[in-house]
Amino acid sequence: MRSARAARSAAQIWDIATPARPGLLPGVGMAGFRARTTDPVDLSVVPYPAVTVAVDLGDRPLAVEAPDGRRHQGSIVAGLAADGLRGRGRAIECLQIRLSPLVAHTVFGASAELGGAVVSLDDLWGRDGTRIQEQVRAAGAWQDRFAIAAAALARRHEVGRPVDAEVAFVWRQMVTHLGGVRVEPLAAEIGWSRKRLWSRFRSQTGLTPKRAAQLIRFDHAAHRLASGHSAALVAAEIGYADQSHLHRDVRAFAGVTPAAVSAAPWLAVDDVAWALPGYLSGTPLRAAAGR
Repeated sequence: MRSARAARSAAQIWDIATPARPGLLPGVGMAGFRARTTDPVDLSVVPYPAVTVAVDLGDRPLAVEAPDGRRHQGSIVAGLAADGLRGRGRAIECLQIRLSPLVAHTVFGASAELGGAVVSLDDLWGRDGTRIQEQVRAAGAWQDRFAIAAAALARRHEVGRPVDAEVAFVWRQMVTHLGGVRVEPLAAEIGWSRKRLWSRFRSQTGLTPKRAAQLIRFDHAAHRLASGHSAALVAAEIGYADQSHLHRDVRAFAGVTPAAVSAAPWLAVDDVAWALPGYLSGTPLRAAAGR
């Protein structure tokens, strides 16, 4: 299948490490990436329904181009629906962390500001961010790096402000139903008005409920396309009105056609790095074999 060929191609570029045991926080996934080549890497990244942290560990700075055209060097935090993100560099080595927006709100304390945006980790965490990066870089071994990052996230989570229970419930319903939910019944179920849910959800996740549901559905569709399923089948299975509807969503989030998504290198590593995406709903990430 196409996914197997893509995975082999990705394996030629990246050495990928994953945690050997569950992390301290549910709703957090981690993976380590080290390029096998010193040739330039230019990679377009599809938006995920998670807040993404890239801790730059290479000898040469990682360059990241944000959706607004701004360029960042070094460690960054990318919010939900950061479409149009590109990473460039040589001899890339980085620790990538994906956080459920429920966790990210508590850890970063800046959710609305991260809706589709990219910011420097230092801008969010200041000296604490610099210190954590230095500790992770000095550790060397991936399992030690994962442990340092997990401990730092747990410390900040302990003192951070949690999302509203109602917002958490709505997000988890969206994840459970792969984005195929209507906002109005969810608002009624939690006893909020539609306006209040819209406002609180956006302020704590960075996206409106409708946009968040679309992103979750798109993510599922993108992975089905990357697994070799036809656009027509994916549209029918996931609940799009028709194939044109799927095409519009893929264009809106990824800027390419469904055919291009099916061959996209950014998804080829997911079965290895993010095989058990518990970071989406807040479900604890089960242990994966270290590499």
